Amino acid sequence: MYKVLVTDSISDEGLVTIAEHPNFTIEKQVGLNPGQLIEIIGQYDALIVRSQTQVTGELIEHASQLKVIARAGVGVDNIDVNAATKKGIIVINAPGANTIAATEHTLALMLSLVRSIPQAHKVTASGKWDRNSFKGIELYKKTLGIIGMGKIGAEVAKRAKSFGMDILGFDPYLTAERANKLGIKKATVDEIAHEADIITLHTPLTNDTRNLVNEEFLRKTKKGVRFINCARGGIIDEGALIKALESGQVAGAALDVFEKEPYIDPELLSHPNVIVTPHLAASTVEAQEKVALEVSGEIIDILETQTIRNAVNMPPITGEAQKKIKSFFLLGEQMGQLAVQLLKEAPEKIEVTYSGDLAAEDTDLLTRTILRGILSWHFSDSVNLINVFHLLKEQGIPYLVQNNDASKGFASYLELSLTRGKDTARVGATVLEGYGARIVKLNDYQVDVKPQEHLLYIKHTDIPGMIGKVGSVLGEHNINIATMQVGRAEIGGDAIMVLTLDKKVDDTAIRSLELINGLKGVQVLDITAIETAAPF
Repeated sequence: MYKVLVTDSISDEGLVTIAEHPNFTIEKQVGLNPGQLIEIIGQYDALIVRSQTQVTGELIEHASQLKVIARAGVGVDNIDVNAATKKGIIVINAPGANTIAATEHTLALMLSLVRSIPQAHKVTASGKWDRNSFKGIELYKKTLGIIGMGKIGAEVAKRAKSFGMDILGFDPYLTAERANKLGIKKATVDEIAHEADIITLHTPLTNDTRNLVNEEFLRKTKKGVRFINCARGGIIDEGALIKALESGQVAGAALDVFEKEPYIDPELLSHPNVIVTPHLAASTVEAQEKVALEVSGEIIDILETQTIRNAVNMPPITGEAQKKIKSFFLLGEQMGQLAVQLLKEAPEKIEVTYSGDLAAEDTDLLTRTILRGILSWHFSDSVNLINVFHLLKEQGIPYLVQNNDASKGFASYLELSLTRGKDTARVGATVLEGYGARIVKLNDYQVDVKPQEHLLYIKHTDIPGMIGKVGSVLGEHNINIATMQVGRAEIGGDAIMVLTLDKKVDDTAIRSLELINGLKGVQVLDITAIETAAPF
C-alpha cells in the first residue's frame, strides 16, 4: 500500500484517482510548519505540493521512504531538485495542464487592454459617468505578434484569428510548415517589433529572452504598440517599459508576471495605461483540477509501472556504465550549449557520433544530456533528461546517433553536429586521463580548449600581429585572458582563435574587436553553470 501526502490546497476532484485506487491511501495535511513536516515525511511514498510548501534539502534528507515529489503546477522553485535527485527521488510537474487557462487569461488581458475595461470600471464604480476618456481600439485587422509559439502561443493564435487579426509568430523552432498549419506568418523578433500592433509573450525565461523587450526593442516598435505578458517576469525590462509608456511609444501594457514577484514597481502600478494581475494565468478551477489529475495519474504510473512522463530530473544511474562514462556527462551538456551557439539558430538536424571506447557503452543517458544542452538554450529548465526526446519529436527535429570503433586519436571521442539549411556547427571533445575534459574540434578547426564559463570565438585572416591586436583590445577593456588557442586551414588563409576569459565580454569590447583589420567575426560563447549535469 502506497501512502501519499498532500500539504497544500489542491482540488479534491483532482485527487480522486489516487483516493479511489486500491493500492493507495492519501492524506491531506495543509498548513504544517517545517518541523511538523520533517517529523512525519518518513512515512510517505509520494508528496504532492503547490507553491506554499518548501521542499528543502533538510526535509528530503528525512524522507526515507519518499519516491516521488509532485508539483501540482509548472514551476519547481520551492523544491530542492538537486537534493531530490541525489537521494533518488523523482520530481514531477504538470507542464501542459494550465495551457487553456493561460491562453484565456491572455485574451482577457488583451480585450481589457484595448478597451480600458478595468480603468472604466473604476471610474464608473466611483459614481462618475465618463464615456469620452475610454475610447478603445478594435482587434479586427490589427496585427498580433506572438513571441513564443509553444502550446500556449499556438492556442492564443487560434483564438486571435477569430477576431480577424493578422498574426505574426516567432519561435526558434517554428517551421514554415507548422506556421502554415496554424494560419499565421512566420516572422523574426525584429519583424514583430516593426509590424505588430499588439505583442504577447509566451516564451520561457532564458539567456536569450531575459530583457528581450528592452530599450532597443522598444525603439523598433510602432508608436502606440501594446504589450501583454503572461509568461515570465524578466522578459520585459520594466524600467524600459515605463520610459516607453511615459513617452507614448507604448500605448499600454497588461502584465500578469513581474521581475521581482510579489513586488511590483510602483510606477507600473500607478500608470493609467497599465493593467496588472497577480500571476493569475493558471488560476482557474479547471486548471487546478487538471494539474492535480495529471500528477495523481503519474504518481500511480511511476510507483506501479515505473512509467515516467513529466519528470524534471532522473533517478540515479548505477553500475559499471556509470563509472565508465560519468566524466563525459558535464562535457556532453557543455558541447550541446556550445554547438547551438555556434549555429546561432535552432537546429533542423542533430548528429551525435561516439568513437573509441565510448562506442561500446550504453550512451543513452549521455545522448540525452547532450540533447538537453542543445535544447536548454531555448527551452531553459523546461527540458530535462526524461522529456528531451519528446521535445525533439514535438519540434520535428530528427537526430542520429552513430557509433564508430575508430578512436579518432583518443581513447574515447564524441562529436556533435548541428545543421540548419546550409549551415553546420561541429564540436568534438574528449576526456584526457589526468587532464580532464577538452574541446578538441570547433567546426573544421583542431583546438585544445578546456570548457570554461566564458569563451570568445574569433574568425580572422591568418596575418601577422592578429593575436597581439586582440590581446591589446581586451587589455584596454580590463578583460584578462586565461588561455588562447589558435587554428588555421592554411598559411595566410582562414583562421580562428578561441580564448577563455575571466569574465564576460561586453558589447563595447566586442565593437572594438570588430574594428580590427582582418577580423571576420567575434562571438561570445557562454556555458551556463551546471551544478550537476547528470543525476549521480
